[in-house]
Amino acid sequence: MAKAKAVYVCSACGFESAKWYGKCPGCGEWNTMEEAVREAPAAKKSSAAAHGNYARPTPIREISTQEEARYHTGLSEFDRVLGGGLVKGSIVLISGDPGIGKSTILLQVCEYLGKQYRILYVSGEESGRQIKLRASRLGVSSENLWIMTETDIQAVMEEVRTEKPDIVMIDSIQTMNHTEIASSPGSVTQVRECTNTVLRTVKALDIPAILVGHVNKDGAIAGPKVLEHIVDAVLYFEGDRQMSHRILRAVKNRYGSTNEIGVFDMAEDGLRQVENPSEALLSGRPKHVSGTCVTCVMEGTRPLLAEIQGLATSSGYGTPRRMATGFDYNRMSLLLAVLEKRAGYFFSHLDAYLNVVGGLRLDEPAADLAVAISLVSSLKDQPVEEQTIAFGEIGLAGELRTVTHVNARISEAARLGFCTCILPAHSLKQVTHPPEGIRLVGAKTIRDAFEAAVGESAS
Repeated sequence: MAKAKAVYVCSACGFESAKWYGKCPGCGEWNTMEEAVREAPAAKKSSAAAHGNYARPTPIREISTQEEARYHTGLSEFDRVLGGGLVKGSIVLISGDPGIGKSTILLQVCEYLGKQYRILYVSGEESGRQIKLRASRLGVSSENLWIMTETDIQAVMEEVRTEKPDIVMIDSIQTMNHTEIASSPGSVTQVRECTNTVLRTVKALDIPAILVGHVNKDGAIAGPKVLEHIVDAVLYFEGDRQMSHRILRAVKNRYGSTNEIGVFDMAEDGLRQVENPSEALLSGRPKHVSGTCVTCVMEGTRPLLAEIQGLATSSGYGTPRRMATGFDYNRMSLLLAVLEKRAGYFFSHLDAYLNVVGGLRLDEPAADLAVAISLVSSLKDQPVEEQTIAFGEIGLAGELRTVTHVNARISEAARLGFCTCILPAHSLKQVTHPPEGIRLVGAKTIRDAFEAAVGESAS
């Protein structure tokens, strides 16, 4: 009888060791070694090479370059993130916080794809009745949707090989169990081996598969980092569950760009597409109030307008508080230091708060200028002109640096009715055909930009 063997596996890189380490020897991460039990094989199996049934090399000139077939999901925002649709034979991993909408979007996709294709929906967390109740609420009633409530990944793949559905969905991969492995479901070894089993089956049959992945307390995908290397695309659902907007972002995509995002709005009947996210994110914007400024950031090829709110107030503590939501905290601290040292706006004795409206997360340096203007506007209690937009990167010397995609940002601002665009002076050289009705203001310093932003409001 095979004897179980205890090993320790790193949840970050998959490194295995016979003993526990506080620091992983493979990747250097701390406290990532987790115990796993692996059962030794009862007998040595002959390899594929011994029988000659392995993949033979193929001359590159004989490999077809025909464009891959894609399934359109019925949600253009979802297709955008995937790179145009679901590719045959691909494996897509969707992850996000609990209740963010992962299972909801899968069922909505099933309703559209079920009109032409047979779909096998495997659930290891919910019963068939629970799935039916949610499908009824979402209006999903496709006859080609088959529900399988099973956690044995070998049984699931046997069903796939037998029935050969057009699309496979597994919710979630952490609940799947490989019977030949002694460790519990959700462990590093189980998640890795179950994903490899899915990979071998769907690639051989050329069937696309969508996997749902849990996240840990740090927000990363639960399981080993190698899980993300196995799949073809990794999509993250972002957003606060208390807010209606959801952002679907690709962090890995072998069949498309990783810069695209999809914007959805969570409603009672499921996720609704937001095809014009800039207009939706700016709705309800206050008028004639200090501490608010609009910027334009690029999400892939899409320009996105976002409202940034800053608040500077007297501190009741010895050390002023700093808080940022939707923007990097360290970046905000850097901008506050530049404002004080280079521009003469003093925040050292004030509490400073920053918020990006709508649950967005802005990582692009082009948002620096709008962040600075909103904070200075609150400090001076001077509102920014309502139809003004600003974008640009701020350097440590207080200068404004040029950004990319200037023409696309200006066009999006003009389309939504903005009359003034404040941008770095060097970026004016990139403007080829400015839209009518919008005034371009090139600024070299933060002070120049703020004076242009408040305009007549300062007088």
